[in-house]
Amino acid sequence: MSQSTSVLQSVLVDLLDLGLQGKQAHWNVHGPAFRSVHLQLDELVEQLISWQDEVAERISALGGNPDGRATAIVSTSTVPTLTAGPLLDTDVVTVFTDRLTATSQAISSKFADLEDDLASQDVLIGIVAGLDKAAWFFRAQKG
Repeated sequence: MSQSTSVLQSVLVDLLDLGLQGKQAHWNVHGPAFRSVHLQLDELVEQLISWQDEVAERISALGGNPDGRATAIVSTSTVPTLTAGPLLDTDVVTVFTDRLTATSQAISSKFADLEDDLASQDVLIGIVAGLDKAAWFFRAQKG
């Protein structure tokens, strides 16, 4: 695996994990802001799916093989595990603000590893901008 495909694969599993956690939270959120957080999570998951596909296709374009299997996600994701069961809306807002910000920072830290692959770097720059925006949308609900 080339350095670029390795970096992209690590991003892919984190985006997949975030998407799965987004659906888990969507199904289990409750509280006074239920509806808005529930809908916001759906929008986030939709965007994450788009980014997942973009990263996976970039890996393929570079001759790699994207790995989105559950075992790959469980064994390599850097996203903290989401607790099972009911999730209070305010907790979901905090958790996703933190996870989106951390994922953005983790991806940004890999830009230097892609100095020789500006196209892949460009893909990740767009994703970081989107993650930052999504984190802002969650953070804005905290008041």
